[in-house]
Amino acid sequence: MSPKDAAMTIFRTKWLRVAAIGLPLALVGGGIVVAQIEGPKRGIAPIASAGDFEVTGVSVNVLGNNAFDAREKGWEEAQRIAWAALWRKTHGNAAAGLSDSTLDGIVAAIVVEQEQIGPRRYVAKLGVLFDRARAGQLLGVSGVKRRSAPLLLLPITYSAGAPTVFEQRTSWQRSWAKYRTADSNIDYVRPSGAGGESLLLNAGQSERRSRIWWRTILDQFGAADVIIPIARLERQWPGGPVIGRFSARYGSDNRFLGSFTLRAADSAGIAAMMDQAVVRMDQLLQSAFVSGRLRADASLVLEPEVIEDEELAIEAEDNGVIDGDASEPGNAGTPSLDDVVKPILPEAQNQMTPAPAVPQPRP
Repeated sequence: MSPKDAAMTIFRTKWLRVAAIGLPLALVGGGIVVAQIEGPKRGIAPIASAGDFEVTGVSVNVLGNNAFDAREKGWEEAQRIAWAALWRKTHGNAAAGLSDSTLDGIVAAIVVEQEQIGPRRYVAKLGVLFDRARAGQLLGVSGVKRRSAPLLLLPITYSAGAPTVFEQRTSWQRSWAKYRTADSNIDYVRPSGAGGESLLLNAGQSERRSRIWWRTILDQFGAADVIIPIARLERQWPGGPVIGRFSARYGSDNRFLGSFTLRAADSAGIAAMMDQAVVRMDQLLQSAFVSGRLRADASLVLEPEVIEDEELAIEAEDNGVIDGDASEPGNAGTPSLDDVVKPILPEAQNQMTPAPAVPQPRP
């Protein structure tokens, strides 16, 4: 075999080895990217937050002739309890009782949180939604309220030291997705984590300081700024109590707003603890908004350039426009033909008029 053929054989052997190693790695890498984007369980879509009044956690325990009758009586009792709680929350005193037919007309929906149905007994924890237009007339409140600028919600969960946002479904993100924000002063923009959102919105995003990068993200979601509620779960021992440490931050500078701590008896109580934490977090954010600490960063909002009247006047003076001419109708700041011809005419006449003859002396 000639040296040339030997060199070609060695080159082909090396190329085949590289292809055998590199091709599977490329396929695996491509599969990882696809898996990151097209995960089967990634994020939870938020519920539609209508402008209804909501009362949650209404406990009922009633008896009936049968299971259906017991459930119907339980829902009617829940409506009466929820109306009294809503009136007390709005006015601070006891409410005048309304008939069941009137309550049926102003109740928009019944939300079943927990229920146990027996042959003649109904035990449940319910939520009641009252129509804002109808119930607002009886309550004497208007539906107009001051709200914040649209704020992008980035819920971060730390469990076992690892941060998670939308990479997988968490109790913290689920509680924010099902929370009704109609009665809040905060205008939440809640992404679902679908598609490429899980790659774009992650825990590392909260540490970024680039205004250009933040503007790009906020423009995609139609938000003016970002709020970052953080939940840190600490398990005392397997199957034991769980301590949740919650803190609120906002803005591209990751500024601190406040914090609180809750406790669950075991892992089964984490979901209820998260629901309670969302309510307290919303109250914390509303207090910060009312006090003026939660304000949108002006550097993150792209506004059109405003030309002041003084700049226009200076520009007009530089162009030789007289204020009197600019104010006359029809001129619009443009010099007329007479203004252009008058200064030129005397010069033209002087140039065309012959000079007088000078007498010459005789020789």
